[in-house]
Amino acid sequence: MIIELGHYALVLALGVSLLQAVLPVIGALRGDRALMEIGTVAAKATFFLVAISFAALTYAHVTSDFSVQNVWENSHSQIPLIYKFSGVWGNHEGSMLLWVLILTFFSALVALFGDNLPETLKANVLAVQAWIAAAFSLFILLTSNPFNRLLDVPGEGQDLNPVLQDIGLAIHPPLLYLGYVGFSVCFSFAVAALIEGRLDAAWARWVRPWTLAAWTCLTAGIAMGSYWAYYELGWGGWWFWDPVENASFIPWLAGTALLHSALVMEKREALKIWTVLLAIMTFSMSLLGTFLVRSGVLTSVHAFATDPTRGVFILMILILFIGGALSLFAFRVAHLKAGGLFAPISREGALVFNNLILTTAAATVLIGTLYPLALEAVTGAKISVGPPFFNMTFGLLMLPLLLAVPFGPLLAWKRGDLLGAGQRLFAAVAVGLVIGVAIYYAYNGGPVMALFGIALGAYMIAGSLTELYLRSGLGKVTGAVALRRLSGLPRSVFGTALAHIGVGVTLIGIVAVTAFETEHIIEMKPGMTTDAGGYTLRFDGLRNGNGPNYSEESGHFTISRAGVELGDVWSSKRFYTARRMPTTEAGIRTFGVSQLYVSLGDSMTDGGVVVRVWWKPMILCIWGGTLFMMAGGAVSLSDRRLRIGAPSKAKKQKKPALEPAQ
Repeated sequence: MIIELGHYALVLALGVSLLQAVLPVIGALRGDRALMEIGTVAAKATFFLVAISFAALTYAHVTSDFSVQNVWENSHSQIPLIYKFSGVWGNHEGSMLLWVLILTFFSALVALFGDNLPETLKANVLAVQAWIAAAFSLFILLTSNPFNRLLDVPGEGQDLNPVLQDIGLAIHPPLLYLGYVGFSVCFSFAVAALIEGRLDAAWARWVRPWTLAAWTCLTAGIAMGSYWAYYELGWGGWWFWDPVENASFIPWLAGTALLHSALVMEKREALKIWTVLLAIMTFSMSLLGTFLVRSGVLTSVHAFATDPTRGVFILMILILFIGGALSLFAFRVAHLKAGGLFAPISREGALVFNNLILTTAAATVLIGTLYPLALEAVTGAKISVGPPFFNMTFGLLMLPLLLAVPFGPLLAWKRGDLLGAGQRLFAAVAVGLVIGVAIYYAYNGGPVMALFGIALGAYMIAGSLTELYLRSGLGKVTGAVALRRLSGLPRSVFGTALAHIGVGVTLIGIVAVTAFETEHIIEMKPGMTTDAGGYTLRFDGLRNGNGPNYSEESGHFTISRAGVELGDVWSSKRFYTARRMPTTEAGIRTFGVSQLYVSLGDSMTDGGVVVRVWWKPMILCIWGGTLFMMAGGAVSLSDRRLRIGAPSKAKKQKKPALEPAQ
């Protein structure tokens, strides 16, 4: 009964979405407030109905109701409870329902917190959101219904994909979807503005918090996915330029450009046309990522579906929304004013330079991802575009951007002083060089470019702190005055500094682990030792064990340095009985921000076992930097100016009546 209720709630949600998609637009055209208000009520109702549907599917997974095909295919009665929950979205059908749940959640947030928006703009935004929700609800009901029943109820499920039975994959998809789907609000604002033909600084002020929230969540989702692939797959890497990884990275690059472009539009009413186009393209790239993952055109550990019928349906959705939005943009662009003027050397100019690099980088990654698919479709030839291409092209594009980032906040609006900004960054350059040389010598040399890369990361960190130092007046005023000045700065200033610091920290981690990591493969027998990163690893032997739904063979290793035992680490190979599928569980021991990484290989006939050992210096800086970026996004969102958007009109207060004379 609960399953049928969930199915019926999703059908009702589709019907309410269609009402929300049509009636508010008619109300906006007629100036009918009652019709426009339907959008607000319908958005909340749609979210409520989809939440009921999602809760019903979750109930089926938690109770192991194998009469539901989705549960039978993706669950098992013996798996831990956390993976019964994550199994809801650890498959194509359930993940699409989560996608729609988050979409309607954002629509409900706009309905709840959009009181400051003009009535017509709010009505059109909610209508566009509803069209997207209706399209994907229809997609689920027609091609990906998670509530299908089985006539012959099996006694046991087929289990969740073993590589998804991990806490990282329980967290990764919801965070990623919050980012992917969050950009739908920016898309809806852009389409609504084009429908009305109204685009101004207030529009940018309304869009920025939604962009920032989506960007922060997408950053968290990508970072979590990267760390999961690093420790779960046993391959020792953190990024492979996998097509599905790229599908999430491209919207992140476009969203970063949108975030900076909206800032220029809000402050100077410039880049209006460019900002609207970026808002459309960012969500379009999110939709493209959804198509790539679910159409069957890609083969990846991240991909969900291989059914071409679903791919064709999503392709139709892409054509409808991307083609429709770009057509509306082409129709309206001639009537939009370009906005304010500014000199090339200015803060606006720095942000435009930032946008050009980021969008070019996104286009490069997109071409590298899609070119093999297009070539195979046209000629039948199969080629692969791998890490060497992306590392070379993307790295060269990012280099001038990273050099320019600290300059932006130090330049004035409209017209800046490049030489003056350079002089103020002299100390940051010196700090970068000193730290780069110090790490270079600490690791006994290495590639010369590693010295430059680490120095560049340290320069970015010091340059981000330079703005706070200058604005506080530290060194020119007392400490108390400097602290008071800092506390009076907008939180978005601190958020920007944290995000840029995060980029520098991540860059240091990438360069250090790429240049200085060591790897070796060795056959080990109990009692044998090997060295890595100045540590000695002793193999103590194998131990067999069983988990709730798997058997495993674990290797125990003792770690010491200079004869002093520092701890141990376990690495194992698991075999999941229901799926008949093996996995590798890496053994990782952390020392500061560096890690010793051990992956267990095949057992040999002579009693030994193949072991892969990596020493990964400063690798945690990669994900530590993303934590700084996320903190920067959260701090900026806490800024009251972003929280409230455009201020609402103050209510007129009546003057108190004069009291009669006594």
